[in-house]
Amino acid sequence: MAESDYSDLRKRAENGDGEAVDELIDLATERADLGELRRLADRGSATATDQLIELATERGDLDELRRLAGSGSTDAADQLIELATERGDLGELRRLADKGNTTATDQLIELASEQGDLDELRRLADKGSTTAAEVLSELTAE
Repeated sequence: MAESDYSDLRKRAENGDGEAVDELIDLATERADLGELRRLADRGSATATDQLIELATERGDLDELRRLAGSGSTDAADQLIELATERGDLGELRRLADKGNTTATDQLIELASEQGDLDELRRLADKGSTTAAEVLSELTAE
């Protein structure tokens, strides 16, 4: 698509043309254009947000997923937790858990348990996690 056609499509989208928005999302997805998807998502397009999450997940772009999760996207937070769990990234899970994400807390407990990280389990138990306290009790009883 020529740049002038792309500019016209953007103008139509900015003027509320839903078909133009959909076409821009498709083009941005094909081009893996995170900037365009971000712009459309920030303007309220749920489809653009979904595509942005998908591309960021495929690329392992934790910063983009953090940005989207910080903006309230539970789907982005879920993907961030999944990537952090796959990578064994206790720091990322800890950050999300400390913000109150219970799924991150559960994954953190599971990883800390698998790794025998008693300090992490104690930290979580001290913050009020009964699950962490129970796992810690089981591990220290062995």
